[in-house]
Amino acid sequence: MDATRRDLPPGSVVRRRAGRIADVLRAETTGGALLLAGAVIALIWANSPGAAGYDAMRSFTIGPTWLHLDLSLAAWAKDGLLAVFFFVAGLELKREFVTGELRQPRRAAVPIAAAVGGVLAPAAVYVLITAAAGADALRGWAIPAATDIAFALAVLAVIGRHLPPAVRVFLLTLAVVDDLIAIMIIAVFYTASLSVTPLLATALPLVAFAILLRRRVTSVWLLLPLALTAWALVHASGVHATVAGVLLALVVPARPLHEHTAAPSLLERFEHAIKPVSAGLAVPVFALMSAGVAIGGLGGLVSALTDPVAVGVIAGLVIGKPLGVIAVTWLITRLTRTGLGNNLTWTHITGLSMLAGIGFTVSLLIGELSFAAGTERHDHVKIAIVAGSLIAAVLAAVILRRPHRAGPRGNDAIARDPDQARAGAATPRTAPGHSTPAVTGANQPARSPAP
Repeated sequence: MDATRRDLPPGSVVRRRAGRIADVLRAETTGGALLLAGAVIALIWANSPGAAGYDAMRSFTIGPTWLHLDLSLAAWAKDGLLAVFFFVAGLELKREFVTGELRQPRRAAVPIAAAVGGVLAPAAVYVLITAAAGADALRGWAIPAATDIAFALAVLAVIGRHLPPAVRVFLLTLAVVDDLIAIMIIAVFYTASLSVTPLLATALPLVAFAILLRRRVTSVWLLLPLALTAWALVHASGVHATVAGVLLALVVPARPLHEHTAAPSLLERFEHAIKPVSAGLAVPVFALMSAGVAIGGLGGLVSALTDPVAVGVIAGLVIGKPLGVIAVTWLITRLTRTGLGNNLTWTHITGLSMLAGIGFTVSLLIGELSFAAGTERHDHVKIAIVAGSLIAAVLAAVILRRPHRAGPRGNDAIARDPDQARAGAATPRTAPGHSTPAVTGANQPARSPAP
């Protein structure tokens, strides 16, 4: 330990180390790596001689019986820890709508429309493939409709260091809106039975939570019990408990108390504090609890991947997602002349549409809700989600790694914002090899570059 570190109290050293760990966990590559690690460990464990131990861990029950919260560890991961993930996603969504890209309808129109297309097209592809497999198979229509924000942004962070910032903004906007639609789908279509009384009672802790935040009360001892109460009431109502995370996030103030100060808003402070918990604990543990499936060797893998449901999931993620995103993007840019920002090309959009096919976390959740645990189809869906997401990630990496031209004059370019186009038209062009505008005309012939 260095001299400076020796002079510090032990508590300060611990806080500094904890702060550095939290900063690492906030990095998108770290969150994606931990998510992937959780899934790989689950798959290896479920197909090892210790598979019985994996099943026993998932089914171990804990929680207060008198509150009807005696749930298995797998259920706690799905209903509890994933609510933290959706809380962070809700914070990102509100930030984008209030202070980010989505606050300007003109700039947000294309990625929002692309997100809608990226939900409808894979669902349609899935239904077309599984229509002949029976009504039970159709329950999984929404599985390929979701995009995994954490995984997609992590892949982009690894492969997209040379890409313009507008690429990440487009993907983030698309993924956030995509997740909002997925949350609505879960609440509306995957609620088996609805109990109105606890759902209405959720408004009480939710309103109290909002009032405390509006008054800038940030005591954990006051806010956490209210958040847990809201979560428990949503869980008791029959609506999936992850919805509580989004509801709580949407009442967090997104603007600073004083508009002209540089102090972070409560939303930014919450996101900064809770994102490490989501990336370092909630999502990896959910992957560990949910991704484990006994493949059963080559024969079992072939059997799984030839199930119409698995084929529909993979086709939805790898074909439906890109098809929906690209088609709607093309349609909106052609009909409205709306631009996508500087330096975005069709190569970027194609690669981003493939990244949107990474549906890991939310797809696994919808798969859990669509098919009962322990059934053969439930296992086939997990294998398909892992396979489809990996295929989408690899194809996106290949596309986005390709050298491509950016700018409005290349064949690969997308129409710019009209204001940018007018500004560009008013700017004199520079001849190759010169740092000053080239002037041509009848009175002054163009000069050839010096040899």
